[in-house]
Amino acid sequence: MKSMTGFGRGAYSGDGFSVFADLKTVNNRFLDIHLRTSTEISAIEMEIKKQISNRLSRGRVDVTVNFERTGEVVYEINRPLVSGFVSAMKELQKEHGLGGEPDVNVIARLPGALQPQKDSLTPEMIAAVSGVIEEALSELDTMRAKEGDALRGEMLGRIQSIEAVIPRIEAVTGGLVDAYRARVHKKIRELLARDGQDIELDAGRLAQEVAYLADRSDISEELTRLKSHVQQFAESLDAESEVGKRLDFLLQELNREANTLLSKSTESSIKEAGLLIKADVEKLREQVQNVE
Repeated sequence: MKSMTGFGRGAYSGDGFSVFADLKTVNNRFLDIHLRTSTEISAIEMEIKKQISNRLSRGRVDVTVNFERTGEVVYEINRPLVSGFVSAMKELQKEHGLGGEPDVNVIARLPGALQPQKDSLTPEMIAAVSGVIEEALSELDTMRAKEGDALRGEMLGRIQSIEAVIPRIEAVTGGLVDAYRARVHKKIRELLARDGQDIELDAGRLAQEVAYLADRSDISEELTRLKSHVQQFAESLDAESEVGKRLDFLLQELNREANTLLSKSTESSIKEAGLLIKADVEKLREQVQNVE
């Protein structure tokens, strides 16, 4: 299991060029790659994104790749731009009767008049870019795995806390029928006592009422599903593949069962246990949001 939070860096210096790459990831429901590159390597941006998507499945990924040429820089003249500027200056002179000639210093400071010569990327350069991305991904993967181990430990403690509550609920449910019978019997006696009547209760009718209340409050299926979800969640924590979405689904189911326990039962001890489960589920949900 891995976290979606991490950082990785790669660097390479070759003959006349250097490449640097930084990768930063945070949690996100899907894989969302944001790439910033030097102009010279914009042509291979799709290859860079594909390389990243082959290694990562979820999270927002901010990628910065800088490519610099370290050899002598050769400039080329933007002839259409310079020609247009000079023609405009001469027309301005003629129209207003101005003297002088266009200054080369003025032309040189014209944005875009002189540009570094764009040489095509060599196979060595493309391989170097791929190499630094791979280096950054490996460092990122190590950090995400370390963060994932820490998350696993925290979540294991939470799910064990939920697991420990289940036997307490089962212990209470074993005596629910007797508790319902005593409660109904007491309530009826209290109502009759108000009118000063002393009537023998119909045991059959009382059994029907108790059975009806017991059936409405039966939580055996919810407990079975609760134990199953807890077991699946614990097993998923040891999975090597991406499990974030599966864990999130299991937490939804755990929360559903806890809500059902709260709605079905009138026993204070069961309601208290249900609230404890919901509290742990909410804390687990915050942690699962960062699992790949």
